[in-house]
Amino acid sequence: MAVFRVAIFLLLFAAGASFALYAITSQVRYKHTGLAILKWTLLAAFVFFAVLIADRLL
Repeated sequence: MAVFRVAIFLLLFAAGASFALYAITSQVRYKHTGLAILKWTLLAAFVFFAVLIADRLL
C-alpha cells in the first residue's frame, strides 16, 4: 500500500514539474505531458481507493 502511495505522489510531482516547465518555457508539449500524467495518475488513484473501499465493504 505504501508503494502505491509513493508512486502516486511521485507521479503528481512529475505532473507539477511538467507544468512548471511549461510556465518557464511556454512549450505546449510540457502542458500536454503534465495533463496526461495527471489524468492517468488520478484515474489510478481513484481505482486504487475504490478497491480499498470495496474490500472494506465486503
